[in-house]
Parts: sequence; structure tokens; C-alpha cells
Amino acid sequence: MKRALVTGGCGFIGSNLTKELVKQGWVVDVVDDMSSGHLELLGDLSPRILPNASFLNVYSKQRSSNDVVVVQCDFADAYLLDYIKLKNYDVIFHQAAIPRVSFSVENPSLTSDVNITRTVLLFEACIDSVDRVVFASSSSVYGGAEFMPTYESQEKNPKSPYAWQKSTIEDFAKLCFDLYKLDIVCLRYFNVFGPGQYGDSPYATAVSSWCHAIKNGLELRSDGDGSQSRDMCYVDNVVSANILSANSDHDFMGRCYNVACGDRTTNKDILYFLSKGRDIKIRHADWRAGDVMHTQADISRAEEELDYKPLVRFWDGLDKTLKWWGIE
Repeated sequence: MKRALVTGGCGFIGSNLTKELVKQGWVVDVVDDMSSGHLELLGDLSPRILPNASFLNVYSKQRSSNDVVVVQCDFADAYLLDYIKLKNYDVIFHQAAIPRVSFSVENPSLTSDVNITRTVLLFEACIDSVDRVVFASSSSVYGGAEFMPTYESQEKNPKSPYAWQKSTIEDFAKLCFDLYKLDIVCLRYFNVFGPGQYGDSPYATAVSSWCHAIKNGLELRSDGDGSQSRDMCYVDNVVSANILSANSDHDFMGRCYNVACGDRTTNKDILYFLSKGRDIKIRHADWRAGDVMHTQADISRAEEELDYKPLVRFWDGLDKTLKWWGIE
């Protein structure tokens, strides 16, 4: 029975991952500082809540295999790092981050502290302590990709502090194997969406913010002329890629994989679909700083080496997402 720590496990991707790991028989601990996490996203798991990581040593002796523990603290908390060093986990799924591109443009030092400095502290604790780290990277490392579909060997060209932060940790992941034999796999997520992704923040992703607006009778914001396109990846695909990576017999050595569907959809097309049969108003805004125009992944490396395949395509995923929001 494998033991896992999911950082950011009360967030959108982390909560979906946690629920699937438990379903597959993993023993799971979650760490989340609750800055953007929501306990209710863990659904029917009924987790045991620990106010800080100092309780882990005591509680770990009492827990049953089907317990899920949520530690409400920073993922680089000193007590938690010490607990990791005691070899309590087989795999760490590092999902926690400050993920918004525009927020990183406005707050480069704050986001660098979380996305680089604290992540390095976490990886350092994992040396000689865990079998593998699965790191949530981002397609934003490519910047405005010269070639599409974009393959992993294409030169990186980050256009925002957030993208640079993810790129920096990818580089560090390779060093971790070369210097410390810590095996890290980097998954480059492309525009993840789905149930559990809230849209009530100015930094929310397009699909979640549009669903929030429809649900609450608000205007839908459209940046630029809407011609930008994205390889939209439903969250179940990302969860699958994480677990395939964790279970793989490969030594990854910091290797990177695109996690996407291999196609793309424009904002205009999505807004047109959302407007059918609904009385919605669209507010046009300027282009967002740091955004790229188009993304589309080549997923052949993940298909060949991880046995990954998209489980849910975009339009089916959008239907599932609208149902989660209660939007008919």
C-alpha cells in the first residue's frame, strides 16, 4: 500500500487527485495552507484535520489505512519537512503553488518565494526520503510557442514570473537527480479545467470565471478579441497522468511531459457555445500581460512513456463542468 503526500490537496487539482488516490487504495496525507483551498472539495472523504504538522508523529501511530489527514500549514513548514525526512511517504505530489500568471506579474517576489524557494526546501527534504516526486509544472514555460503542436524538447521561453518559476524548478529537478539521486518527474499542464475550480477571483481561469459569471448573473469578461486558443485539459486527464507517473517503473531524472489533449479551442468558440440559449452579456477587456496567444501540445512522449491518453475531451469536460456548477 503506497503512502502519498499531496501538497495543495484542498485545491482544485489536488482535491481531485486526492480523491482518486484514495479510491485506488493509497494512504494519503494532504498539506494545504487554505489560502485558496476548500475542505469541501474533498467531498465524502471526511478527512481528519490537523492544525499543524507537529501533530503528525502522534496521529500517524493511531490512523487506519482509510483515513485522510489534512494538515493546515505551509508545505515547507519545518515540522512537515522533518516528517518527510523520516521516510513516511513513498511519493510526494507537489501541486501547491501560486498559479496565476497575472498575479505573478504583479507580485514577482512573493510568488518566487512560494514557487521557487519553498519548493526547493521541499525537494531538499525529499532527498533519501521518498521514491519519487511528481511536480506540477506548466505549459507556460514554452511562452509563445514557435511550433505547434509543441513538443517537450522545444526551447523554453517563459513570458511571466510564474512561467519562469516553473521553468526554474524543472531545471532544478534535473540537478536533484544528478546531485542527489532524487527522482522527479515534471508534468507540464495545459489549461486545466473542471469541477472544483472556482471562478470568483480576478485571477481565475477563463472557463471557471465564465461559469461563475453565468451562475451569478454577471458579465463574462473576454480578453482581447477572443481569438486566443488553448489546449484545454479536463482535470481527470491530469489526475491520470499524475498517478501513471507515480506508478511508473521509469527513472525520470527530471524528465518533462506534456499533459493535454493535443488539440485547441478558441475563447470565441467557448463563449459562443455558452451563449446558446442563455441571456449573457460579454464585457471586452484588454489583453492580459504575460498571456500567450495559442497553446497546443504534442502528447506523444506521454503516450509512449507513461501510457497516458486523454480520458475526457474538451466539450465533454465542459458539459461535466457546467453540471457541477448547476448550469443547465
